[in-house]
Amino acid sequence: MDREPSERADVCVIGAGPAGALIASQLASDGQKVVVLEAGPRFDKSKREQQMEAAIRPGDHGSVWEMGGDRDAFSANGERHYPLNISRVKGVGGSTLHWQGMVMRLHPSDFDGSHDTDDPAWPISYDDLRPYYADAERALGVAGDADNPFTPPRDGAYPLPGFPPSYSDSLFAEACERLGITMHSVPNARNSEPYDDRGPCVGYGTCQPVCPSGAKYDASVHIEDAEAEGTRLIDRAPVQRLETDDDGRVEAAVYATPDGTEHRQTAREFVIAAGGVETPRLLLLSASDDHPDGLANSSGLVGHYFMDHLFAGAGGTLDRETRQNHVGFLTSECHQFYDDPGQAVERVADGETIVGPTAEALSPLKLEFLNYAGPSPVELALSGEEWGDTLLSSLRESYGNSIAMGGLVGQPPRKENRVTLDTSTTDDHGNPVPDIQWSWGDRLERSLSRANEIQHAVLSELGVDISWTVGPADTGPAYHHMGTTRMGTDPQASVVDPQLRTHDVANLSIASSSVFVTAGSMNPTLTIAALALKCADHVSERL
Repeated sequence: MDREPSERADVCVIGAGPAGALIASQLASDGQKVVVLEAGPRFDKSKREQQMEAAIRPGDHGSVWEMGGDRDAFSANGERHYPLNISRVKGVGGSTLHWQGMVMRLHPSDFDGSHDTDDPAWPISYDDLRPYYADAERALGVAGDADNPFTPPRDGAYPLPGFPPSYSDSLFAEACERLGITMHSVPNARNSEPYDDRGPCVGYGTCQPVCPSGAKYDASVHIEDAEAEGTRLIDRAPVQRLETDDDGRVEAAVYATPDGTEHRQTAREFVIAAGGVETPRLLLLSASDDHPDGLANSSGLVGHYFMDHLFAGAGGTLDRETRQNHVGFLTSECHQFYDDPGQAVERVADGETIVGPTAEALSPLKLEFLNYAGPSPVELALSGEEWGDTLLSSLRESYGNSIAMGGLVGQPPRKENRVTLDTSTTDDHGNPVPDIQWSWGDRLERSLSRANEIQHAVLSELGVDISWTVGPADTGPAYHHMGTTRMGTDPQASVVDPQLRTHDVANLSIASSSVFVTAGSMNPTLTIAALALKCADHVSERL
């Protein structure tokens, strides 16, 4: 493959995940000459069934998306260990290659800081992003229903009809109705019917880490659209640094090819769309005599305010069939406790308080009704040592009666949580690796406990024999990297402005969850997509 730089480019986009792909597609359709530089490979879609089969086999078979080794080395020297590589895919499509596919809008309260916390407001409102949310839903092909009474205001229906509730959702519904808890559907970026030249979901159930059918959206869709409009994509081309000219504008992205050769891609505008970890890392690696603390870092905040969502969950077994692992994604959830996480839970019939109210500051809570609790029959069969009728008997005893709830809790922005460079460890090109310094805080732990209380109430009402709980003592991240180049109007307190352009460098924009000011508790990809489309509009206006 020719990995020489293009002689002329209007825009150089760094990263071929959802943000970079959408920007490239939109700018190319506007007539701009776009070059996309992607650190990882272009994966062969014809091999996805083999990837799926490899992923569900027991044993250490490595990453089906080729993550690991010196290229992807990292450090985690904070108070809490952060298992970064579990969450990443470097390649065309980025994290959408292995995501679950849930796409929700943040609430107005996330933007305006009206949660009962000290979280700051964003410099843009929900209404500013509202039209871009609608465009993002169309671009990704979101399937959803208008049955969520807690969702923000929207204009028009989802592009596709939602998926019906699963069998286990119907079991949860009985208990939730008795407790006055409202269930509703989950918007998913997967086709419920043919859309955008892709077929509907056929139920492989392996959404994480592989959708073999292509029904679940991944960003290679928009890379292909961009290429059809003339965009050039160079894969296996990790950007080493950005170089600036005498006017302080980015002049070139210096990238390396597999043979170690460095090239300089020039352009009029540059957009970094490399996620919440590699984006600040690249800016810090771009330190120079003119930018001794890193590029776009006059505020000193590049890398700071790293955030994630934390998982809360509980589950066990029920004395009846639950049909888990028939559906590989969520079909029902509950946003009732999002803007009011301290509200009480009472049994409707007699008014008995099951979970008392609290006035303590809590993060928003998003509750989920899982469809993949307990072991899958494939996992049990492949990992067991039995055969024939004995194996069948064991499968019947071990599979089919598990049930569980999950949920996400947003992490408050803390300046000490950051991505920096570990100069003691280098990648395959000799660059310092990213170091994630991560801690939690009391509010997050209170919020996790609150989520567990509500989950236990629902499970107990259903009659579940609760055997496990994931909460403050043993939780982990949802792998949603946010906040390391935050957005704001004050150049001393933020890295990018409301147009997603860096305060310090006039022709450098950032389209990523790294610009999030707060985390909310909704899966971030739809907001990433909406911000990317907003960014593309502003870049197009400047060209």
